Amino acid sequence: MNGSPSGPPHGEAHAGTLGARLNWLRAAVLGANDGIVSTAGLVVGVAGATDDRSALLTAGLAGLLAGSMSMAAGEYVSVSTQRDSEMAALALERRELREQPEAELLELTGLLEDRGLSREVAREAALQLTERDALRAHARVELGIDPDDLTNPWHAAWASFLAFTVGALLPLLAIVLPPSGWRLLVTVVSVLAALVVTGWVSARLGAAEVRRAVLRNVAGGALAMGVTYAAGALLGAAGV
Repeated sequence: MNGSPSGPPHGEAHAGTLGARLNWLRAAVLGANDGIVSTAGLVVGVAGATDDRSALLTAGLAGLLAGSMSMAAGEYVSVSTQRDSEMAALALERRELREQPEAELLELTGLLEDRGLSREVAREAALQLTERDALRAHARVELGIDPDDLTNPWHAAWASFLAFTVGALLPLLAIVLPPSGWRLLVTVVSVLAALVVTGWVSARLGAAEVRRAVLRNVAGGALAMGVTYAAGALLGAAGV
């Protein structure tokens, strides 16, 4: 039809980008959730042994810094390994394209056929893609890699650091700001409410059942706080 756009609809054109953003957002939510649960477990455990504000603040800050740095370092190492693998795969593909162009063209044609194109259309598409940018075509179709958007370990590390820190701040502030008699109750209620929110968000982002995800999230956090509080209370009673 005259005047109709030649490319895919707007939403579909950015499906890959949208998926990547959702993955990052999901990782941020899960990182914040880790910060909430681990720091809550730590400060509630200490609260079971003592109600000293300085001890609670020290334990909470230590847990926040240790957890956020650990998350950042782990994410940096993991994503660096992934990036190294992507770059190695691109280097191999670049060499194969230089040394065996005809074989690579046949391979690309076969991959496009596997996606539902007829032999003739797949061959023509492979030729056009190869003429335009052979490496990018093979990277996307064969390897599932966008050579212009490789994973960045520093971005991943900072995202994990910030997500964990934001999550950890909630139980830390909840345990040190209220009066002594209210600290534990405020912390438990605040943490469980936050876990409801993170469970709901993660379920929505993953298109999963919200009720089950929220219950699982809240139960895990409640169990963590219950176990650490019991341990802290036993140690406190023993005078440790």
